[in-house]
Amino acid sequence: MINNNSKKGCNKSSCCIIYLLIQIFLFSIPVSGQHCIAYYSGNARQIKLYQTSYCSHIIFSFCHLKENRLQVATLSDTLTIRTMVSLKKKMPSLKIILSLGGWGGCKTCSTVFSTDSGRQEFVASVVQLSDYFHTDGIDLDWEFPSMAAFPEHPFLAEDKANLTMLVHLLRDRLGNKKEISVICYGTSPYLEGSIDLVGITPYVNRIHLMTYDLIGSKAHYSGHQCNLYSTERQTASADHALRYLDSLKIPHEKISIGIAFYARQYRVLVNKDHGLYQPADFEKFVTMKQIRKNFTDELGYTTYWDKEAQAAYKYNELNQVFLTYDDERSIASKISYVKEKHLDGIFFWELRLDRSTNGLLDVIHKNLRK
Repeated sequence: MINNNSKKGCNKSSCCIIYLLIQIFLFSIPVSGQHCIAYYSGNARQIKLYQTSYCSHIIFSFCHLKENRLQVATLSDTLTIRTMVSLKKKMPSLKIILSLGGWGGCKTCSTVFSTDSGRQEFVASVVQLSDYFHTDGIDLDWEFPSMAAFPEHPFLAEDKANLTMLVHLLRDRLGNKKEISVICYGTSPYLEGSIDLVGITPYVNRIHLMTYDLIGSKAHYSGHQCNLYSTERQTASADHALRYLDSLKIPHEKISIGIAFYARQYRVLVNKDHGLYQPADFEKFVTMKQIRKNFTDELGYTTYWDKEAQAAYKYNELNQVFLTYDDERSIASKISYVKEKHLDGIFFWELRLDRSTNGLLDVIHKNLRK
């Protein structure tokens, strides 16, 4: 005979375990309506280290063009994509997207997409790869149509119209079950002149508004590369870019804004105002992993917060090194902004630049759930 008290205790314990499992399961589900979109350029082994359940989309970075066709270049890339797709067994709502291009990765895009035959062949290859890998769409990361960008990459004024025709054709051939996203650099003159935003909007799921790298490697001054708001000294910002898209009446539910998992490092030439808005030269990119280890307050890299810009930066007065980057505080501000503006969500470059646990992905997830 079972003692009634023991039976009650067992039921209570079982209920507690079930409740705990439900909470863990619910906590791992990305928030519906506001997406968390990760770019990923690592290998098949590394992807398993990350909390991919926090992501609504993972974008394989990158595929490139071989003649007129989208190409997965290596067997290692093939294995990585297959491993990413296998994550959907436990997370059926997860979207795995193939991306074309990246910085320096679209040398022949202008030429290929300038002809109807080139566009047709490219779209056919996208359909073929999507069917082969069972992926969920295509991300066009052409940096950047219509204007000089990566050194010696050809471009045409007609790139803008050709990209629009490409997007129309992709939607026609992929149907509505596959996703299409297009990256748009969030600063002038590319913001206004590179892409026909009005023409592509009805055919894409989202526009990735690239609101990092807002100051570049050729800028001879320090500033914010991923600030939320403009200041008297810097016009470029996520909010400024969104306001331009608002002027075109682009629906907010088709816009995601970007987060950087890395810093831009500058050597400041005039040592004042904690290095901000000073003559400076770009030195290198620094990953969030490196920031956590080598650029700490204890090592002389003091962390500052620009309240007006809602942006973080670090400065070392001794060696005059300035870092501009996203941190926990700036990410919280960006996600509050995304919710306030009813945007599609956020995306970030990229997953493997931070530690796999207790990193910025956890910060994004926590703030999306608030």
